[in-house]
Amino acid sequence: MSIHLSHQQRRILAYSIPVLAVFAALLFGAIMLVLLGANPFEGYSEMFIGAFGSGNALIATILKATPLLFVGTGIVIAFRANVINIGAEGQMVLGGLFATMAALYLPEMPSFIMVPVILIAGLAGGALWGWIPGALKAYYRVNEILSTIMLNIVAVQLMSYLLRGPLIDPAEIERGTRIPQTERLMESADLPLLFGSDRFHIGPVLAVLVAIATYYLLWRTPLGYRLRAVGLSEHAARYAGIPVRRTIALALTMSGALAGLAGAVLVFGSESHRMVTDGSTMGFTGSAGFNGIVAALLGGLHPIWTIPASFLFGGLIVGGQALQRAVQVPSALIVALNGLVVVFVVAADRYRVRLLSTDGRAQEVEDDGKMPLDEEDSALGAVYDAAPMGTDSYGQDESGDDPP
Repeated sequence: MSIHLSHQQRRILAYSIPVLAVFAALLFGAIMLVLLGANPFEGYSEMFIGAFGSGNALIATILKATPLLFVGTGIVIAFRANVINIGAEGQMVLGGLFATMAALYLPEMPSFIMVPVILIAGLAGGALWGWIPGALKAYYRVNEILSTIMLNIVAVQLMSYLLRGPLIDPAEIERGTRIPQTERLMESADLPLLFGSDRFHIGPVLAVLVAIATYYLLWRTPLGYRLRAVGLSEHAARYAGIPVRRTIALALTMSGALAGLAGAVLVFGSESHRMVTDGSTMGFTGSAGFNGIVAALLGGLHPIWTIPASFLFGGLIVGGQALQRAVQVPSALIVALNGLVVVFVVAADRYRVRLLSTDGRAQEVEDDGKMPLDEEDSALGAVYDAAPMGTDSYGQDESGDDPP
């Protein structure tokens, strides 16, 4: 038995798969709640109210979604070039550090100058931490997954050293508490507040504009065409004269830059207006570097769809805290629930890719979930394989594509 799907039906189903994966994860979460003796209907009701039920709840959700959107948009750029950025946590840290040092060591300037300066500094810090694994991947064939994860560790150690030493608040030394945090940063660097709120700043608006600009970049500019061409087939891109190595390095650099921008927004949009950590990346980022990957996948690796996906995932995080308080379940359950969402969304993404991989042609989806072998190989190979088996994609010379 086979199901014949039209082109339009396949696209609708493909973009519905991530949402269905979230509902499946919540169903498993309901089973866990029942096993713990809690009422899942009450729990999920409180979760929805806690995330979307009031103005303050909406603001909390939007602010939580903002770094996810920055990171997720950067992840889309990297994935479109067929590279995987797992280093957004470290890139956020470097962005926060660069922006913080700019505010600490630059002279006092008007807000309309200082805010762009600290945001550009955040971009530069993240871009540097993205360029390193990008160059290693492009020119020296170093696996970007390993290099970005290792650089996360380097970033957290660097942050701990700076916030416990050169950048520490002098008042912490006087009190002897030595909490790893900076002093209150200059007020001219605070992100402007909107709508008379004491919390809602321009960060979310900036994140949405960045996502829209990324869509334009990827589908309306020559650079975006080169990024997507390299992601689909390095050999075809090279044959067309595209500098593949340079483009790979640029993709991770741009991805890191947006993560760095998220780090800057976290520092200067926070209520304390200082950079603080507990000695781990999560203490600063709140795991936004990893959750942003899920938001990108939930949005189908499309920058525009990543906007509502980030908002939804931000709601799950904020609402999860309300759920925990309402039904008195361990905090580990909320972590497990978010983990289930991650697992289901990532696992389901393979089927989304299958549905979209032969865009423009009718496709049969067999009831065992598999495509015919020749179509599956050609579709997934074009998306995931950097070079066909038996070839050496990086071993070929590229005109005008010299090492950095």
